Amino acid sequence: MSLTGFEVEVERAPGTGLATEEMTLNMGPQHPSTHGVLRFVVKADGEVMIQAIPDVGYLHRSIEKISEKVGYHGFMPYTDRVDYVAAMFCNQGWGMVCEKLGGIEVPKRGEYCRVIAAEFNRIASHLLSVGTMVLDIGAATPFFHAFREREKINDLLEELCGARLTYNYMRIGGVAWDLPPEFAEKCLHFLAGLEPMMAEYNDLITVNKLYLERCADVAVISAAEAINYNLVGPNLRASGVKYDVRRDLPYSVYPELEFDVPIGRGEEGTTGDSFDRYICRIREIQESIKILRQCFKQIPDGPVIAKVPRKFKPPAGDAYVRVESARGDMGWYAVSDGTEFPYRCKIRTGSFAAMAIIDNVSRGLMLADLVTVIASLDIVAPEVDR
Repeated sequence: MSLTGFEVEVERAPGTGLATEEMTLNMGPQHPSTHGVLRFVVKADGEVMIQAIPDVGYLHRSIEKISEKVGYHGFMPYTDRVDYVAAMFCNQGWGMVCEKLGGIEVPKRGEYCRVIAAEFNRIASHLLSVGTMVLDIGAATPFFHAFREREKINDLLEELCGARLTYNYMRIGGVAWDLPPEFAEKCLHFLAGLEPMMAEYNDLITVNKLYLERCADVAVISAAEAINYNLVGPNLRASGVKYDVRRDLPYSVYPELEFDVPIGRGEEGTTGDSFDRYICRIREIQESIKILRQCFKQIPDGPVIAKVPRKFKPPAGDAYVRVESARGDMGWYAVSDGTEFPYRCKIRTGSFAAMAIIDNVSRGLMLADLVTVIASLDIVAPEVDR
């Protein structure tokens, strides 16, 4: 089948003389429910999908190649663009892989600052995901509740690092700035209000009958399929696989923090359906609240960044690190040739893996369900292409 656009293929059932038409429809690359430049070539029999084939490449920006030209320190602002919805994790991944190459130890307070920034970013990203998911399906009011809280987080992160989306907060060896005065008090006040808001949000939409019927038993992904397609993060955990890099391959100060790893249990349908992917993100917000409270209680005094030369030249070699981003296991691989410029950089993202399974799970679904599938997988277009 061609990917060139609108096509109609006419078939005749043998012996019946009846003509059937198989439609090939173009969805995107500019479509409201894709929240970015994404294209799907949809093959349908009436309202029933036969295939939905992702066609990626519209947002390729050669970010990995840029790393070879701007140096280790200079690449940090570019990492924000890998996943602009959850940029703190990209900052952290690049910082960690450089530190592993150079044998640099981040001060304990710097690690706590990183986790505080990252967990706030996880909550903001999940609020965007669950808010836009219900909006795509047809409920407008919960979206504004989610965005109201997300804006409050943006205010806090702006106070921390001066930016609301592309943060450029972390550095090789730590973070750029310490927590501002009275920041902890403001954050704890916000977290105290966020918990009842999540209960309000659940009353509004999570147990809504229409919402449940749009999500339950839709695009079920079994644990075996999730592993075979290399799904990560909430998309993997929703299928019942209890795997979280923060717990299973611990890094930073996560071993000092207590939190649960929510998994899908098929509460409203089959384990691994669209509802399970949604509810996992709701519960991960609650776990991030627990982590943040512990961080503000345990954060020690001291410096927030180690001494790193301005012309950073790690020894020749390579390194790979993994962080648990809002979209799951994010991998950063870097090769050093001993100069101040990386020889090679490769990034592994959750959205790219999630795109691959859409063709499989979309078969037999109604056309209108494709929006639910894309939203439940929480795909961020720039993270797919880079």
